[in-house]
Amino acid sequence: MSTTTPAAAAPAAAAAPPVHSRGARFLLMFAVFLCAACGLVYELALTALGSYLIGNSVMQTSVVISVIVFAMGIGSLAAKPLQKRAVGAFALVEGLLALAGGLSVLVLYVCFAWLRVYMPAMVVVSFVVGLLIGAEIPLLMTLLQRIRRQEAGSAVADIFAVDYIGALIGGLCFPLLLLPVFGQLKGALVVGAVNALAGVLVVLWIFRRQTRRVVRIGLLSGMAVVMAALGTVYVLADDIEVTARQQLYRDPIIHAETTPYQDIVVTRSTAFTGEKDTRLFLNGDLQFSSVDEYRYHEALVHPAMSGEHGSVLILGGGDALALREVLRYDDVEEVTLVDLDPAMTRLARTFGPLRDLNGRALADPRVTAVNADAFNWLRDARGRYDTVVIDFPDPDTAALAKLYSVEFYHLLRKVLTPDSQVVVQAGSPFFAPKSYWSIDATIRAAGYGTTAYQVDVPSFGNWGYVLARPGGDGAPELRLADDAPALRFLDDAVLEAASVFPVDRRPQKVRASTLMDPVVLEYSRHEWNNY
Repeated sequence: MSTTTPAAAAPAAAAAPPVHSRGARFLLMFAVFLCAACGLVYELALTALGSYLIGNSVMQTSVVISVIVFAMGIGSLAAKPLQKRAVGAFALVEGLLALAGGLSVLVLYVCFAWLRVYMPAMVVVSFVVGLLIGAEIPLLMTLLQRIRRQEAGSAVADIFAVDYIGALIGGLCFPLLLLPVFGQLKGALVVGAVNALAGVLVVLWIFRRQTRRVVRIGLLSGMAVVMAALGTVYVLADDIEVTARQQLYRDPIIHAETTPYQDIVVTRSTAFTGEKDTRLFLNGDLQFSSVDEYRYHEALVHPAMSGEHGSVLILGGGDALALREVLRYDDVEEVTLVDLDPAMTRLARTFGPLRDLNGRALADPRVTAVNADAFNWLRDARGRYDTVVIDFPDPDTAALAKLYSVEFYHLLRKVLTPDSQVVVQAGSPFFAPKSYWSIDATIRAAGYGTTAYQVDVPSFGNWGYVLARPGGDGAPELRLADDAPALRFLDDAVLEAASVFPVDRRPQKVRASTLMDPVVLEYSRHEWNNY
């Protein structure tokens, strides 16, 4: 793992003569490379897990990195007395690091699901991992000098160069290989096994003639125990994950997967009405309940469809439920749906309960589904759309907050006509009023006229939307289209009432959110943490 704490030059090796071998030096540098890659993966795995489970990715990243770097400094100091027995000490450190890092994701997930002590556990695990990582460099410096004596500055340059290259490769492998192929839990276990092999076998092979037989046998036996433990957990990982995950949800889980972007869970039970209640959760947050999702999606889509709607753009909404409502209009000619996660649109297209709920909307020939970040997609978009439906999750992370920024709504204007209508799901005016009115203020700051409205969705409570039109020449009218289909929940009378807010939830003095000042993120975190 890449380290930012300077390491003192290793003292000259004690009794054993140097190992004069280019092959030995190459192997040791290869061990440095692998250990650096593994260390960075542990760090990334801890930050990613916290973002999935807790949200607030900036805080999770800050805490993990700060604790690990602090512990690395302590680990470097703690390794000084071990340099006289550097071979055995390094092999022991790597075995312990393989065990601690490999099991870190599992331990934290169990702490979150069963014990509900995630943050203290994350600090402890980060400290232990950082402590062991910090001990690596001083010991490796000592071993390097045993192979070939060189000036301290030259030795530091060599070992840090390889260390940083390993960190680069580890950082790239985490999102591109480990997460897609193994997932977080198994990926950490695989990296732990690599760490154990690199740290124990390579070093013991290089210095086999300088290490007493009893020490070699002891270290190899310890490595075998570590590998057996990691292998056993790997075999049981799926069952452990399913059991732990089920602790987080009231209803039986019928589908679960972790993607590079989010944790997707679908549950199903029998509701109080006797209907089957299918629920979608993203990173633990409820996205819909099949019992009342029609209320949410009718209120989201149909007021925006009161204008021209031959060409429709949906941003977010990968479950295709908003798309289902759009396609109920026969004069819709084309719909483009842009959702970040291909796993979500694949699930909406192929997973029976969700596919049946959205009416196989993604199979409609009028629909083009694009998997891309909406912000970046808008920067290169060339088409024009009569109606835009924005159905993102609430802005409770930095990645989502940028999709509720003045800059985002400025970009959106590139794909609008002067008469286009835009609707944005904006959270709860009751539970998060500052967040809600900040979104409205942000849209107006980007040059739109807005109309705020809210309805009740039993699964969510009071929920709000913002209907907008570019130009800022007045608020768009809140009504249904003349050719609107028969709806289960919404009519003109409900819409008329939806624009009336109670005295304690009327517009508040809040700021617009920008990329450089994402106030909606702070509003959202503060308000939702109170519930």
